[in-house]
Amino acid sequence: MLRMGAAAAGGAALVGSAEATSAQAAPVRAKRVLRAPVLSPGDRVRVVSPGGTPNPTNMARGIEILRGWGLEVELGANVFARYGYLAGTDAQRLADLNAALNDPGVRAVFAARGGYGTQRIVDQIDVSGLRRDPRVVVGFSDITSIQGKLWREIGLVTFYGPMVNWSDARTGPESAEALRRAVMTTEPVTITRDPAETAAPVLVPGRASGPLLGGCLTLISTSLGAEDAPRFDDAILFFEDVDEAPYSIDRMVTELRRVGVLSRVAGVAIGQITNSVGGPGEWDAPAVLKDRLYDLGVPVLGGLRLGHGNGQLTVPLGARATIDAEAGTLTVEPGVRPR
Repeated sequence: MLRMGAAAAGGAALVGSAEATSAQAAPVRAKRVLRAPVLSPGDRVRVVSPGGTPNPTNMARGIEILRGWGLEVELGANVFARYGYLAGTDAQRLADLNAALNDPGVRAVFAARGGYGTQRIVDQIDVSGLRRDPRVVVGFSDITSIQGKLWREIGLVTFYGPMVNWSDARTGPESAEALRRAVMTTEPVTITRDPAETAAPVLVPGRASGPLLGGCLTLISTSLGAEDAPRFDDAILFFEDVDEAPYSIDRMVTELRRVGVLSRVAGVAIGQITNSVGGPGEWDAPAVLKDRLYDLGVPVLGGLRLGHGNGQLTVPLGARATIDAEAGTLTVEPGVRPR
């Protein structure tokens, strides 16, 4: 049973409460989980651009980091292509992605950057090679759509973390080490609430466990009803976003309520809510999240350094996770298996 919440002492931010409820939907059958083998020095990894075109200077830095770990880095044919605001035509981007996902010599696929474009190609992803031979897949933001598709189709654990279009100003040594540990070791991942994060005041005490699923809130919202939308039953729903006003966050979370997603989750983990600015006298993002999440009857933990903000860390999506809201921790099982 989830513990009843209580207001924190000492004048801390308002805290909600979580309690067991019979209104939860019946559990669904557990999905078979696929994990790729842990990466090792000498492994071939490929960088592709399923969305927007990366910056060559930032790409050079990201490639340098990957090579510093002993990985052999190669680029998809259309990494730097341009087609409007996309990294090449849909056919070019899809061809690069499918080639990387199905080449038996490629042990990991890293997204160059996000931007926009994955939802235009996600329904044509070829998962046949991954089903037989899973490999590491890393990205975030617009890559949420691909990660949801791979989970829904074959139960593949992927990694929500920095992409190769690397910025040392945003993702410094701690971010790089978190990514390396997530894909090159079989250690569990623990993320601790950062009081400096925008959503840190959002807290409903309690513990809950389930597969960690989600990503960028905008992509979760715009995938509902499509083939890249996971089933969130009994999951820890994770979300973050950037450049969305509080009312927009309200609209997307309300959508998750209306379609029943939030009535079926075991808990909610909130990452970086970056550059969310409202009008004078309006709710800010934490106020919106409290208003929309505190009555769910499940633990809620905000303030995790996951997403578009500074110091971004890495977590496996699809791996079993536990949130302990009072302790301020999200602990996730390893996203890779021993070789």
